[in-house]
Amino acid sequence: MTDALPPLVEAVLDVVEAIPPSRVMSYGQIGALVGVGPRRVGNVMSTYGALMPWWRVVRADGRPATGHEQRALELLRSERTVLVSGGSRVDMDVARYLPA
Repeated sequence: MTDALPPLVEAVLDVVEAIPPSRVMSYGQIGALVGVGPRRVGNVMSTYGALMPWWRVVRADGRPATGHEQRALELLRSERTVLVSGGSRVDMDVARYLPA
């Protein structure tokens, strides 16, 4: 018996794991890379993402995942991720990660 993850889960987690500190990707960006919509990425992250740098995955407008905003913002600040004025979301123009 194997504990292999489904291919979609592996693909999403591989992308998330590659996001460098102080950079972020949106659910939609990740979905476009792996061929699914942002909600599917969110489902993968909510089920399998706890051991990944989950705080580096944000909404398209730079807001962290619902229910994890405070902890995500703490982690993003600790990595010196650029936040917009007020500090409630990531400055996507500056911090968005664009993998090669």
